[in-house]
Amino acid sequence: MDKNILIVGVGGQGTLLASVLLGNLALAKGYDVKLSEVHGMSQRGGDVVTHVKISDGKVKSPLIEKGEADMIIGFEKLEAYRWLPQLKKGGAMFVNTQEIFPMPVVMGQVEYPEDIDKMLADTAGSVKEFNAMKIASECGSTKAVNVVLLGAASEALPFEQEEWMKVIEENVKPKFVELNKNAFMMGQQA
Repeated sequence: MDKNILIVGVGGQGTLLASVLLGNLALAKGYDVKLSEVHGMSQRGGDVVTHVKISDGKVKSPLIEKGEADMIIGFEKLEAYRWLPQLKKGGAMFVNTQEIFPMPVVMGQVEYPEDIDKMLADTAGSVKEFNAMKIASECGSTKAVNVVLLGAASEALPFEQEEWMKVIEENVKPKFVELNKNAFMMGQQA
């Protein structure tokens, strides 16, 4: 298996934890894994992207080049759209419908694009959009958006549910384990 996955969002959404969970699970299954985190002003809501490369061979470079991503997991719609050129033809997208306006939109300098859904659908092989924030809130914390999205994306990955549960137990603080397990399962159903 060779999988190139981009996890994109804005600071504070949990993109980095999502990449750690995915990377650790792949490592536990014997795959070679490279993670590369790129973040701007993440503490101020800036963009954050993590490149996750998984292979049963050897991963040579940690970065995913234009047109090489098998999957994009978008924690925010505009960020998913921004990284669309990285997606290979026929690639899959799992996108949270949440819209977080960047500063130029807040300041009225530009408008938030209205046709993002159409642009995603026209480019990707498959797009699954859903309100991950609402699902996470129903699970008990909006901070579980990241695990909800992983649950949804898990359908396109070769790992069993029990393996995901184990990696959550090993990487999440004990008091949040059950919440995150529930969020993952709710994401699978989204």
